Amino acid sequence: MPAHLRALVTVLCAAVLGALLPADAAHAASRTVQGGRLDWGIKSSFQSYVTGPIAKGSYSLTAGAATVGGSQFRFHSATGAYDGDTGAFRAGFLGGVHFVGHRKADGTHQLDLTISRPTVRISGGAGTLYVDVSSKAKDTGTVTTSTQVPFASLTLGGIDMRGGGNAVALNNLPARLTAEGAKSFAGYYEAGTALDPVSLSADVRAAATGQPTATPTGAATTKAPTTSASKSPSPKETSGTIKDGAVDWGVRRTFREYVTGDIAKGKWTLSSGAQDGGALFRFPSGEGTYRDGKLTASFAGAVRFTGENGLDLALSGLRATVGANGTGTLYADVVAGTDFTGTDVPIVTFTAGKIAPRNGLVALTEAPAKLTERGAKAFGGMYKAGTEMDPVSLAVALTDDARLPALPDLGSAATGTEPSATTEPSTTDATPTPVADTENTASTSDSGGPLLPVGLAAGSLLLVAAAFAYAVRRRRARPAADASDRPQA
Repeated sequence: MPAHLRALVTVLCAAVLGALLPADAAHAASRTVQGGRLDWGIKSSFQSYVTGPIAKGSYSLTAGAATVGGSQFRFHSATGAYDGDTGAFRAGFLGGVHFVGHRKADGTHQLDLTISRPTVRISGGAGTLYVDVSSKAKDTGTVTTSTQVPFASLTLGGIDMRGGGNAVALNNLPARLTAEGAKSFAGYYEAGTALDPVSLSADVRAAATGQPTATPTGAATTKAPTTSASKSPSPKETSGTIKDGAVDWGVRRTFREYVTGDIAKGKWTLSSGAQDGGALFRFPSGEGTYRDGKLTASFAGAVRFTGENGLDLALSGLRATVGANGTGTLYADVVAGTDFTGTDVPIVTFTAGKIAPRNGLVALTEAPAKLTERGAKAFGGMYKAGTEMDPVSLAVALTDDARLPALPDLGSAATGTEPSATTEPSTTDATPTPVADTENTASTSDSGGPLLPVGLAAGSLLLVAAAFAYAVRRRRARPAADASDRPQA
């Protein structure tokens, strides 16, 4: 074959291979998962048993977990990795659920089970749900704590996990208890028992060139603050004016469920900078002072709950104080329809203990809170004074380089001021939803350029081969001395 034809074939084949493969050779294999949520009820009948007349127990949420609808728990802040070429997917989520029941005379519980940090791993068309489990055996009372137990097998139903989109969405994947899961579940169910279906949504981002692919460790990562090489770090203040701050409070879990449930059929709306963290609301832009263990800080943001049966409650102008005795109070401006209006109303008191700065940050995490007398009036008598409300978390920065704790990252699919529960798919539908952008059609890469579908690229290869064959035939049919480009008969 003449040299110039060989060169032509080389160039054409390279072009087709470039179309078949992503523009960045490491594009699909280097995709990172950052942000998203997993919704799972564990097992609805188990929830009913725990809170029912036999076990007479309850459950509580930890590490930012929330509730969705009537029986699902929402875990947050997905981290992991996604390979669009093979469909391999891994995502770990934060949050946990603590079940207790069968209270004994000494105040402990015969049933004591915590499930946290779920991780989904999918490879080769098979999926597994891993969790951290702490359980008390129902017969012996022995407590066993295990990390990342392969708790449930997930049925994908033929979903093609390959793709190049910016999100992975899997809805209502059937789940069955594994042998390891049954053992860690304290023997309440046998292996193969059907659990509640699993739904998740996770954002997929392109990893930085040369950076390792992230893995779902389940632990939140926070970027360390950086300082300019020409400037020395600011001093770690131990008292003084607050540079920034935020208070995180979910009001009360069962109240949120009532608002979005079948009775009130309502919603909540955030304004003035307030943010929704799933199980809590963040009120930002803290201002005030901290000195010698005493704190006074005001925050921006507002939340308004509305619904049927006259539900209309707005909270704004939040202010937190912590006294030298370690007792905290959370105040708010309240408008409850036409029944109650108040400014700087003490809503809840919380146990802060001794708070002290560390690296310029004063932080308090999930301090137990109780409703005050005036707070009970603000809720229209729905709850009595002394009722346990959602815990209070707050953080204030005393230096410019101190960083506030990150808000739970629910991902792009769960943003908005409407309660996420109102838009979730029904859990009775066991048909999984395909991964976004996995159809054999042109989709968009992270760089904005189209990814050529495999079928189209293969067709292009055939066209190139035909063009090459025609060029060879024309070359052979042409007289050696004929320099014209006229096709030969």
